[in-house]
Amino acid sequence: MIPESAPTLTRQAQKERTREAILAAALKLSQEQGFAQISLRHVAREAGIVPTAFYRHFAGMEELGLTLVEHSFGTLRKMIRDAQRDPEVFSNIIDASADVLVGVVKEHKAHFGFIARERFGGQGVVRQAIRHELDQFVSELAVVLARLPNIENWSSEDVQMVSRLFVRNMVSNAEEVIEMPDNRPDLEEQIKEGARRQMRLIVLGFRDWDSDA
Repeated sequence: MIPESAPTLTRQAQKERTREAILAAALKLSQEQGFAQISLRHVAREAGIVPTAFYRHFAGMEELGLTLVEHSFGTLRKMIRDAQRDPEVFSNIIDASADVLVGVVKEHKAHFGFIARERFGGQGVVRQAIRHELDQFVSELAVVLARLPNIENWSSEDVQMVSRLFVRNMVSNAEEVIEMPDNRPDLEEQIKEGARRQMRLIVLGFRDWDSDA
């Protein structure tokens, strides 16, 4: 006998698939013309649903944009969590971080591309959400960086400052990966080496930094 809850589970699974199709459609269309330029009807057509079905999942395009921001930064948070759990990454944070960053961005180009495009040129509410998420990411990364040698006794303000430098460096290199053509290992290694050198330059200042100087 099939449990009475089975039809409900099936409907829920279908609802989730439709929601994911809407998000994927919005990501694809925003790559071509920017999120602010696409309409609800465009997204619905790309997702293969009628416009009225859209409202079963999102109140409007604004909510859809905010959900895309949340999903995109979820990838970043996972990257940091995985790095914290891997002792090899933490013990060799500069070289490992460059490899992890390039690998993750290549795997999730659509999400990172969305952040890169919309943080300056997107809708106001989406830009604000991206700025907020970047600030949150700076704070989360600061917790990790505070464990590094020569920085453990710094003030929280100085650790936050260094974390923001690392995040800006990460965003800049991520944008290079997004623009990188496929099957170009030479360019990939060039970006990694550039990221390593930039991070080393930041770290070199740790030992001699004096906040009161």
